[in-house]
Amino acid sequence: MNTLQKYDIYHVFHQFDVKKPQTTLKVLLALLFLIATTYFCLTISGIAMHKYNISKSSSFYAIGLSYKKADADIRGRFSLDDESKLALLNQAKDNDIESLVVTSTCNRTEIYGFAQHPFQLIQLLCENTRGTVEEFQKVAYVFKNKDAISHMFRVGSGLDSQILGDFEIISQLKTSAKLSRKFGLLNHFSERLVNAVIQASKRIKTETNISSGATSVSFASVQYILNTIQDVSKKNILLFGTGKIGRNTCENLVKHTKNEHITLINRTKDKAEQIAGKFNLLVKDYANLQEEITSSDILIVATGAQRPTIDKHIIQSNKPLLILDLSIPKNVDSNVEELEHVSLIHLDYLSKITDQTLEARKAHIPSAEAIIEEIKGEFNGWLETRKFAPTIKALKHKLSDFATAELDSQRKKINDFNEEQAELISKNIIQKITNHFAHHLKDDNISTDESLELIKKVFQLEPSTKNV
Repeated sequence: MNTLQKYDIYHVFHQFDVKKPQTTLKVLLALLFLIATTYFCLTISGIAMHKYNISKSSSFYAIGLSYKKADADIRGRFSLDDESKLALLNQAKDNDIESLVVTSTCNRTEIYGFAQHPFQLIQLLCENTRGTVEEFQKVAYVFKNKDAISHMFRVGSGLDSQILGDFEIISQLKTSAKLSRKFGLLNHFSERLVNAVIQASKRIKTETNISSGATSVSFASVQYILNTIQDVSKKNILLFGTGKIGRNTCENLVKHTKNEHITLINRTKDKAEQIAGKFNLLVKDYANLQEEITSSDILIVATGAQRPTIDKHIIQSNKPLLILDLSIPKNVDSNVEELEHVSLIHLDYLSKITDQTLEARKAHIPSAEAIIEEIKGEFNGWLETRKFAPTIKALKHKLSDFATAELDSQRKKINDFNEEQAELISKNIIQKITNHFAHHLKDDNISTDESLELIKKVFQLEPSTKNV
């Protein structure tokens, strides 16, 4: 007879004579004996290496690529516009993916989700972009469970940004989570994790100076213009595209160049007019793009198109033209460099510009990491508690059933049966037993999964469903 069979709950209780008045006390003693025996078994099983399985049927992964290994061309092939994101989420739902959050910015494209194998997520990305699996494998990263959680914290907190302390990604993470929720693809785990990352991001912003100073891609682009072009205030500047980067660039242009010759063009004119109204700028129709480029000295492209919107054929003037492409995928065809009077600068080059502000930010990395560890620890604590809560609840119900049955039996046999006292003692002991097991399961030095299985076997509990 193995340990589990020897100390089966019914085997223990059947050792006592239920006809004797002392049975209630013996039942309580039996419960205490059982907890000691089971705890001994759990301690032995805890010697095994601790596993970290969030879900029995799948694991949590972060798959993606970023500026660290993928250049702008490759990032462009794997970028996701709004339509592609919707198609990916629909496909994920059809494939019975449990939970999924998708982000795609100028610097990275990532999927955070549950899968039996990361290739399920990689396939989703490749089938909804212009990238291939072979291209992905050369530049990508795949993180699992705890590593995937840590990665989301670093990304959302600006520590993994191309420009240290740039928190642009956190707003998209919020938007992506909301979109996943609409599709029924945001489980409790993912929602709690995203909220924890948002909390860390807010605290890092307020409690450290890692984002101090005006340093961002939009600011770097304006700094480049100021350092490269003489008499900027007298030059004609055309901003094509008024998305988030376009809006930020526009604001920096007005603030730092003192230029009154800034023109905005956007495919949707009313969006450009909203921004222009704020700064008293000129707006032209998309149909006038070529004409406006001809009269411009500086062209800033910040559109969200999947293919180049500017090439050498649209440039008819022979005067010097500086083009800044702030788009991913690239929205300016490299063939413009065939024109001698054109200078093309891309977002990746601008992001590498470092100054004293960025160097000063590095000193705040330890403080930011400490905040991340604190909030991540709270999240992991919640995760472990959520993992064993159903089993502890089932255990409490099982012990309550035994106590109720035994009290009913004793009530019939003892004339002066003190029901109030008996119920109080039973409830107190059951609570102490369940608390004891819960405390054991929170121990970082034991294997939670093995302990849970052992408790289920010893107490013959019904198998629980996925604890995610």
